[in-house]
Amino acid sequence: MSLDFDQPRDDHDRCDVLVIGGGPAGSSIATLLAQRGRRVVLVEKERHPRFHIGESLLPLNLPLFDRLGVREQIERTSMRKYGVEFVSPYHRRTVSFEFSEAWDKNFPYSYQVRRSEFDHLLLRNAAAKGAEVVEATRVTEVALPSGGGAEVKAIGEGGQARCWRADFLVDASGRDTFIAKQLGTKQRNRRHNSAAIFGHFTGARRLPGKAEGNISIFWFDHGWFWFIPLADGVTSVGAVCPPEYFKSRAGDLTEFFMKTIALCPEIADRLKEARLAAPVTATGNYSYNAKRMIGRNFLLVGDAFAFIDPVFSTGVYIAMTTAFLGADAVDDCLKAPHQAQRRLKRYEAEARRGLSSFSWYIYRIRQPAFRNLFMSPRNYFRIQEAVLSLLAGDVFGRSPIALRLFAFKMIYYVNRLCLLFADLRRQKRSPALEASG
Repeated sequence: MSLDFDQPRDDHDRCDVLVIGGGPAGSSIATLLAQRGRRVVLVEKERHPRFHIGESLLPLNLPLFDRLGVREQIERTSMRKYGVEFVSPYHRRTVSFEFSEAWDKNFPYSYQVRRSEFDHLLLRNAAAKGAEVVEATRVTEVALPSGGGAEVKAIGEGGQARCWRADFLVDASGRDTFIAKQLGTKQRNRRHNSAAIFGHFTGARRLPGKAEGNISIFWFDHGWFWFIPLADGVTSVGAVCPPEYFKSRAGDLTEFFMKTIALCPEIADRLKEARLAAPVTATGNYSYNAKRMIGRNFLLVGDAFAFIDPVFSTGVYIAMTTAFLGADAVDDCLKAPHQAQRRLKRYEAEARRGLSSFSWYIYRIRQPAFRNLFMSPRNYFRIQEAVLSLLAGDVFGRSPIALRLFAFKMIYYVNRLCLLFADLRRQKRSPALEASG
């Protein structure tokens, strides 16, 4: 592909790496590459701060913050999250887990953040570390010439054209999935199709004491709810359901959301004194992925490649971790172009492995057998500790928890078979009972 540019390409339009998108993935990879002496341009379509959902972080985000040099700033504006609460109407009880009980005891907490503040902080950090940040500028075209590199065309908020030629391109465009759409490689995740509706509330009843900042997950007949307390007194509440449920919508979005909340008495009770603090928002096509994550002189990071489901708060963590892995890959490619193809394949394998580790659990979150295991925890052979470490983010590196996670999966399959056989027995008894009646 090639593009015809209307303006000359002088030295100011050249860079080593161009990053599309200024979310956590884009800001992180731009910071890391700029720190290594690369000339980096980050192009963000909006002007920060701007609203974004996905406020709950994982404990293994913390070492990434340390490497970026932003942990103290995040701590000052965030609420600590020590664990997660699961609420099941099918079991008539709640179960709480603390990250301090995980296999690796070094990461006992994480944060709940206002994404507008959090993303803005990371973007400012990228600029402070040497990246050129261009806001309110939307990338409109990308060309990948046969000779290598990338040619990028964008439009600023005043309508002015901007053009760059980069040696390497990073797509961190999030749910815009810029490259995947251009190449026609974006596809709906058929294994976990879902949509979400969410809003911010004031006056929601939170957990007491140390657990105030914990995330709560509520199962209900049509999916599950999140309940995320923020430091400023606002609580983020959202429902993730199959698209079929949203087709039943009658009335406006706010009315539909409140009716959905009423279907889950446990969360309705937490919100009985609460008031909406912002308009209700909905998003479809929630789960997707791209067939390709890499190409000649480009790679995808974070949501630009895939998003599954926010149930285990993996979004920001996957985005930032793939950015860290991607920064190593891009730097290696620029140092040794003749080894770029092999290096990019290694990056894709690492990124897909972490995503796949989370996916197995996310795909089964609505299964009764899975709920049964989470609502009746046992730490035999330290399996519970291993699962908690996975929920903390221990999925990308080599870890001693792998054998325990395999055991958990086997226990899940046994439980699912038991439930299946129990259903079959009930079905066989029902006609007999009807006949005898």
